[in-house]
Amino acid sequence: MDTYVALGAGLAMGLAALGTGIGQGVAAFGALQGTARNPSAAGKIQSQLVMSLALIESIAIYGLVIAFLMQGKIAG
Repeated sequence: MDTYVALGAGLAMGLAALGTGIGQGVAAFGALQGTARNPSAAGKIQSQLVMSLALIESIAIYGLVIAFLMQGKIAG
């Protein structure tokens, strides 16, 4: 039983990291394209990019919390 919990904790963190990495790459690509097409809007694009990257990064933090909670079931 503990093996499955450990596997689930690893998968939770791995999938969260994979998803956030892809999401941040797509967001940065879109921001760079927008800035390249309209350099005068770079300030607005940058502020929206930073906000969206923070929200995307929170998904990885949720995955880390879930992995720690699942790991606590092994020790307990």
